[in-house]
Amino acid sequence: MSDRILGLVLLILSAAYAIGARAMEVGFLSDPVGPRTFPYLIAAIMGASSLWLILRPDPEPAWPSRGFWIPFGLALLSLVAYAYLLVPLGFIVTTALEMTLLSMLFGAKPRQAAVGGLSFSVLVYLLFTQVLGVPLPVGRIFG
Repeated sequence: MSDRILGLVLLILSAAYAIGARAMEVGFLSDPVGPRTFPYLIAAIMGASSLWLILRPDPEPAWPSRGFWIPFGLALLSLVAYAYLLVPLGFIVTTALEMTLLSMLFGAKPRQAAVGGLSFSVLVYLLFTQVLGVPLPVGRIFG
């Protein structure tokens, strides 16, 4: 029963996501694929997965233990904070903080998590800005 409820919730979210993608304004000189393609693709995959959950639920689903939900909630809250802090703090600082926190949630020591998070954010920033030519926010503090 819980799989069907989750499938129904995800189906409603995928429909809302597709409707939101439809409302995106597309510029006159956009590429042939267009910016709506990726959101439509995500909505289609999520909708198909939702239908799978509704039509073929697990007969005996196993829920995670209580110890799972606190780190899961912290990870979810950190991702919401990441979305809000990305523009004001910039990609490198925000991503380094997010990667550090997530690494610590998965059991890394603080120093290892900080070095790994900072290294990851700088490498990804350089990859996007220097190799792919995609601008990422530098932050209002630094820019």
